[in-house]
Amino acid sequence: MVRLNKIYTRTGDDGTTALVTGPRRLKHDLRVDAYGTIDETNSTIGVARLHTAGMPELDAMLMRIQNDLFDLGADLAAPETGETLSYEPLRVIEVQVTRIEGEIDHLNANLDPLKSFILPGGSPAAAHLHLARTVARRAERIMVELSRFEGETIDEPALKYINRLSDFLFVAARFANDGGKADILWVPGKNR
Repeated sequence: MVRLNKIYTRTGDDGTTALVTGPRRLKHDLRVDAYGTIDETNSTIGVARLHTAGMPELDAMLMRIQNDLFDLGADLAAPETGETLSYEPLRVIEVQVTRIEGEIDHLNANLDPLKSFILPGGSPAAAHLHLARTVARRAERIMVELSRFEGETIDEPALKYINRLSDFLFVAARFANDGGKADILWVPGKNR
C-alpha cells in the first residue's frame, strides 16, 4: 500500500525525479514523460466522469480504467533492470487487456456502423472522452518511442493496454453520444 505522509520532499528541485526502482531521471526523460502522460490521461477521464453519472455502466468502466492507469503508471515507473528486487513490481497483465477488449465489444454491440469519421464533440461526456482518447494516443506514442531505445523495456501487455484504451474511449464517446445518434460526422471538403 502507498503511504504519502509528506507531499513535498524538495528532492526534485534539481529537475530530477526518482523511479520506483530507485534511480533518478531528469523530469523531461522519456520514461517520466510516458507515465506523466498516463497521469494526464487519467485526469482527463476524471473530467469526463463528471458527465457520466447518468450512465452508471460506462462510469463504472471508466472508474476501473482509472485504477488500471495507476497500475500502468507504476509499471512504467519501475522499469525492468535485470536486477533482483526485494519486491515484485506492479505490472499490467493480459487479463486487463482482455477485460477492456470485452468492454469495447459490449459498448460497440448496439452502435450503428460508421460511414464517416467522427468530429470530436456532441455531448459533454463524449467531448471529454474524445479528449481523453487523444491524450491516450499521445501516451502510446511516447511509450512506443521509449520502447525503441536500447535498455528501455516496456512489457507487451502495457503497450496493448494503452492501444486498446484509445479504442475504448472512442467507442465510449459514441456510446455517450446517445448510442452514436448524436455523433457529429466529418463531411470531406464541406467548406471548400
